[in-house]
Amino acid sequence: MAEPRVTLDVGNDGVAIITICNPPVNALAIPIITGLKDKFNEATRRQDVKAIVLTGKGGRFSGGFDITVFEKVHKNGDVSLMPDVSVDLVVNAIEDCKKPVVAAVEGLALGGGLELTMGCHARIATPKTQLGLPELTLGVIPGFGGTQRLPRLVGLSKAVQMMLLSKSIMSEEGRKLGLIDAIVTSEELLKVSRQWALDIAARRKPWMRSLHRTDKLGSLSEAREILKTAKQQAKKTAPNMPQHLVCLDVIEEGVIHGGYNGVLKEAKAFKDLVLSDTSKGLVHVFFAQRATSKVPNVTDVGLKPRAVKKAAVIGGGLMGSGIATALILGNIYVVLKEINHEYLLKGIKTIEANVRGLVSRGKLTQDKANKALSMLKGVLDYSEFKDVDMVIEAVIESIPLKQKIFSEIEKVCPHHCILATNTSTIDLNIVGEKTSSEDRIIGAHFFSPAHVMPLLEIVRTEKTSAQAILDLMAVGKSIKKVPVVVGNCTGFAVNRAFFPYAQGAHLLANLGVDIFRIDRVISSFGLPIGPFQLQDLAGYGVATAVGEEFTKAFPDRIFQSPLVDLLLKSGRNGKTNGKGYYIYEKGSKPKPDPSVLPIIEESKRLTNIMPGGKPISITDKEIVEMILFPVVNESCRVLEDGIVVRASDLDVASVLGMSFPSYRGGIVFWADTLGPKHVYTSLKKWSQIHGNFYKPSKFLEERAMKGIPLSAPVSSSSTSRSRL
Repeated sequence: MAEPRVTLDVGNDGVAIITICNPPVNALAIPIITGLKDKFNEATRRQDVKAIVLTGKGGRFSGGFDITVFEKVHKNGDVSLMPDVSVDLVVNAIEDCKKPVVAAVEGLALGGGLELTMGCHARIATPKTQLGLPELTLGVIPGFGGTQRLPRLVGLSKAVQMMLLSKSIMSEEGRKLGLIDAIVTSEELLKVSRQWALDIAARRKPWMRSLHRTDKLGSLSEAREILKTAKQQAKKTAPNMPQHLVCLDVIEEGVIHGGYNGVLKEAKAFKDLVLSDTSKGLVHVFFAQRATSKVPNVTDVGLKPRAVKKAAVIGGGLMGSGIATALILGNIYVVLKEINHEYLLKGIKTIEANVRGLVSRGKLTQDKANKALSMLKGVLDYSEFKDVDMVIEAVIESIPLKQKIFSEIEKVCPHHCILATNTSTIDLNIVGEKTSSEDRIIGAHFFSPAHVMPLLEIVRTEKTSAQAILDLMAVGKSIKKVPVVVGNCTGFAVNRAFFPYAQGAHLLANLGVDIFRIDRVISSFGLPIGPFQLQDLAGYGVATAVGEEFTKAFPDRIFQSPLVDLLLKSGRNGKTNGKGYYIYEKGSKPKPDPSVLPIIEESKRLTNIMPGGKPISITDKEIVEMILFPVVNESCRVLEDGIVVRASDLDVASVLGMSFPSYRGGIVFWADTLGPKHVYTSLKKWSQIHGNFYKPSKFLEERAMKGIPLSAPVSSSSTSRSRL
């Protein structure tokens, strides 16, 4: 990799071209920022320079600030590593430069990249250039003046929307809004930008300093109203993310007290937020997600993924139709196999409805939808399987049925074909034991709904070949999933780590804690819905079947609650029939159902675990910990057994598969922020009162006693007995 650098070239016309060179996206690394300050100072000093054009090399302006700097700050807590860009570079060197500066923008200008362009006196862009300030997704706010200049260039409402939703726009919309001054072809970009800079120097075009503009801010009362509404919205939609309200406060400072005061407040707030837990969590997830693509002995042994152009999906139920939808949207031909015409038609209709749903929500154009549906074919036998590159079986969780299917497809599919199962619980060795192709057998565990949920757990056995894993990872990326490679055990990584989640909630319910309070507390913590509403959504059949699998696998540490059986006996099946813990009526939000309370009373009578027959007294914090610490505990066992490559893979899987709040960094990261000692002592205390469900694992005990983070790599002695 070439060293990041900034170049300066002065043409015969007296225009200095300053170019950011740091492939692939010209990230603003520390050497780039230093280089920009140096080159701007040089261009300002030089007598032969009349005007300046700022651009990026290789068809991209800049993807923004180098996020690895955040990581370094988080590791050692030293915020002085953050360079002063906002005042030193953007205000002093660019905006207040004695010579006009024009930004020549191609490809993308995001985050700090867009902020640099807004400090320039004009912006010329190529068509379909992406412009945005996505900093809030990393727990911070724009820190190079963006909170002040964007509202002055595009208006307050649009700027608030772009920043708070991290929503980028294309240069065409930017031109209409006033963010971009002209759109020209790639070939013309530098020529037009040079001339524009010279025209400003000759006073033929206006010399605009964005920070000094107020014409688009509207009246003070209008601005206050827009910001007040945005603050109310932020409190509702992002209650645990401080960066949203900080961003609005900083914008308000600039509106009331002027742009420069806003810039100063922004710089301070930015540095404070960099050190926040929210930023640490979000930055951790950002890098953890990238790390999932590195799998030892798979991605580092010189293999190349083979193309998967045609796939077969066996079973057109909820999961099969979702998987087929994801594949056709990823440009892969799909043969959908069912056992009769009725089921096949139902499966195809579900796929069509999935695609139509994406069109109606504006996520897909009609043309792309038509193309995707043209790549689907329904069949009732294996005749179309002779040239498929991959088969994904998505039938009911029955071992004999799965074994029969795998014996059949092994005979009809080509030798290179990946043989995948979407089982969520059954051991892959059992699925494939009646075949002679165990090197090609692999788990492709999607999460429901499969065409929407971003996680793909790739499950390997000791016999699965590196090539099959690599091929499935490539398929995952092509259908816009995040593939996480995991080992083979009951529940794999995500479902195994989270099996105590529902059980912990049921244990509290049987100890007399109000179930609706539990759901509210877990939602306030940051999960989209609480454990009881989640059970309603999945249906009680799923809860019972999954519960049985985990009872068989881990009988030493489960809590068995009679509550789900009692609900089923009373004719309830959650959202499926509109009656569960909540009442489900079309067009209205789920409402707590008071008539479920006598059933819960009956469950409490049967389990008889309330101390002295009275409900326990418990704080909201204890509710969160008594439900989620058992999940941390099981995650420790997943780590010790080597089911995941690294702890951060489990963090990504918990965020993408279980909707654990990303701003808390994932399940292991969150536990480390609280401290393994606190998790261990809490579990030990509860296990003495409530039994083995809370008994701390050996791994957790060892880490807590030695003061080692849970995320630290597992020692080689334990990895030698791992599944990977």
